[in-house]
This record gives sequence, structure tokens and C-alpha cells, in this order.
Amino acid sequence: MSNTIAIIGRPNVGKSTLFNRLIGQRKAIVDDVSGVTRDRIYGVGDWNGKSFNVIDTGGFVSHTDDIFEKEIKKQVLIAMEEATLLLFVVDVTVGITDLEQDIANMLRKKSKNVLLVVNKVDNHQRLLAASEFYSLGFEKILFISSITGSGTGELMDEVVKHIETSATEYAEGMPRIAIMGQPNVGKSSMINVLMGEERNIVTEIAGTTRDTINSHYKLYGKEFILIDTAGIRKKAKVHEDIEFYSVIRAIKAIEESHVCILMIDAQSGIGSQDISILATILKKKRGLVIVVNKWDLMKKETNTMKQFSEDISRKIAPFVDVPIIYTSVKEKQRVFKVIETALEVFENKSRIIKPEQLKEEMYKVVGQFPHPSVRGIAFKFLGIEQVSGSAPTFICYVNFPKDVKNTYKQFLENKLRALFQFQGVPLTILFRKK
Repeated sequence: MSNTIAIIGRPNVGKSTLFNRLIGQRKAIVDDVSGVTRDRIYGVGDWNGKSFNVIDTGGFVSHTDDIFEKEIKKQVLIAMEEATLLLFVVDVTVGITDLEQDIANMLRKKSKNVLLVVNKVDNHQRLLAASEFYSLGFEKILFISSITGSGTGELMDEVVKHIETSATEYAEGMPRIAIMGQPNVGKSSMINVLMGEERNIVTEIAGTTRDTINSHYKLYGKEFILIDTAGIRKKAKVHEDIEFYSVIRAIKAIEESHVCILMIDAQSGIGSQDISILATILKKKRGLVIVVNKWDLMKKETNTMKQFSEDISRKIAPFVDVPIIYTSVKEKQRVFKVIETALEVFENKSRIIKPEQLKEEMYKVVGQFPHPSVRGIAFKFLGIEQVSGSAPTFICYVNFPKDVKNTYKQFLENKLRALFQFQGVPLTILFRKK
């Protein structure tokens, strides 16, 4: 990955706060509990007309038996390989620890550019104390306070010296696909299969992914952004502040996406929390693909796809025009079919109907199945047009817009779907006077 800066350091030195300042938004979770950032979090920074990718990594721990800390270490090493410039962040209030020495020794073995960033230097006394970090042996040292912003301008000036050209930004309108679902349903594993690398931490412990993680996919003639989200829990189970932030970011990921892949555990079936996630997706007018994962663990003689699909459709009614795909991420069964379908839904969501064709087909429908009269007066359908919106949006011109029955509105929506291929896409139908 060209023009990429990775922020590394031991836990709780202020890496995520610096990351948020570099990209100009609160994307990484910031909490004074060590180990909050577990996966690599990506963002794009911009300074003096140059843009660059920024990776925020989890706190590096060199010798540990803790499952998450071991995975974090692996993720940090991957980020270091991806980056062209490393920001080694240390904490002036703590001084040099054994971990700093370990990281410094590791960095000296890498043929990478390194900037040593001494954080929390917000007064003259701390600036004097920061001089001890020269003993780590790095040529370039910068003194900052990521919370107040002091010194970050000088840091950015130094960063862009290592940027040869602007970082590649994602093309306007590139499909953004979010993978949603309850914890431990297989979201991160699916992305790992698709990306062909261990990009996200995968463990058997629910709730591993706390931040949303964007992955740029460009293989086999397909290009899109994959958004892996934290597992959305029921509110009653959200105890920690960081878990709460994760839920907010997962919902924000829905807003940032074009299409959402809702993953369901085949053994658990579709539950109330899945319905809640689905309702949020539809409320935000995003495209939808339902994926039933771990299908390989089901007894096929008693749980056929047809029966399972009927159960899902019954629970998600009235919006039942949704593609349902049965996968085993572990066995790599139908994983790429999921992406192909999501891209089809993206095309459906972007479809513009020719005005003449839209009017002709819908006049036929209304002629065959007219709306009941209103207070003894004939209901008149006067025209239809498609307008821009977050989802395919249609305005129907009628003489009694406030009296349209919900059943008739649903009927027209179903007809639009059948006629113009809007599978997986929530439609907006408005009624107005001519």
C-alpha cells in the first residue's frame, strides 16, 4: 500500500487520539482502557495538498500469552509491512519502558522510515523530560500533544516529506458494502477469505471486532470497499462504553454503505436482534443481502434451504424481496456468490428507469388494478416519475394523495420490483397532487 503511515506503540500512549487528529474525524475508539484498538483501523489524512493513508494499530506487547495481545502483535507486524512511514508513539509521562526498548530494537531491523513521536508534551517541564527519548537512537524526534494538537502541525509537515504523490482515493460511486450481524457470526472470517489474508483478527470469542474496518477489494475484475463492523449486541448486553461506541460505529457504517450484508448464524436462525439490524438497514434505505452462515453444520434432512428461507421471509415481511445465500465461510462455500449478489443489489439500487417506460408500465398496472374510490369520487392516477434519493424514489401524482391505502402502496411497490428488478433494495414511493 503506497503512501501509508502506520501508528505503532505500546498500549495507552495515545495512538488512537493521534490517528483521529491526523484524519480529522473521530473514527478510532478513544478510551483510557489499554487495548481498546484491536484491529488495524484505516483512514485518509490530508496536509498541504497531499493525501495519505493512516493505519491505527493496537498496543504492541512483546511477550504475552493473552490471546488478544498475541493477535494484536501479529496485526501490528502486518501494518508495519504495509506502511512506508512508521510513527513510533511514546508517552512522556511514563518514560522509556522495556516495551519501548523492544519496539525500538524491532524497528531498527526494518528498512522503514521511522519518526519517534513523544506524546503528551503539553508544558515546558514535560519537554525537558522528553529529552530522555533521544537515547532510543532515532534520528528524527517530534514532541506533540495529540489531545491539544500542540506540535501536530510540525508532525504533519514531516509526514508529507515522505509522501511522493497523493494517495489513491476511492473512486466516486465505488460500491461500499458493509458486513453486519451479531457477534461471532463469521463477519471477519468472511473478509479474510475474500481478501486472501488475515486482515482482521479472528477468534472464537464474541465481540472481537470493536471498530469498523474498511478493506479495498480489487480482484477478478471487481472493485469495491468492504466494511467489517463490530458485532451489534442487544442494548442490555452493552455494558462497557467502548462496546456502546462500537454499536454507534456499526450503525454509522450502515449510513456510509450502499449495500449491507446481514449475516445470520444457521444454528441460531434469524432472531429479534437480526430483525432490529434489518430494520435499521431498511430505515437508512440501504441495499440488503441476507447470508445464512455455518450452513455446513446443519442437518440437511430436517433443515432445507426452502424451509429456512420461508421462515426468514415470514419474519422480515413485508420486505421479502431479498436475496438469501447459504454459506460456510469455514469451508469457503458460496463466499464469492455473496459478493456477486451484493454488487447486483448495488446495480439495482443505482438503476434509473426511462421515464417513458416507467409511465407506460405503471399506467398498465393501475388500469388493471385501480385504487378504490375515495368518498364516492373516482381515484385518479395522473402520472409517475423517478427522482433522486438515497434509494430508488418514485413520486406518484394522484388526486387524493393523503387517502392512498397502505395495501395499495405495497401493491405498487411490488409491481415496481417485479417490472424493473429492484431485488434487495428498499423503495420510496411518495404520493403528490399534480
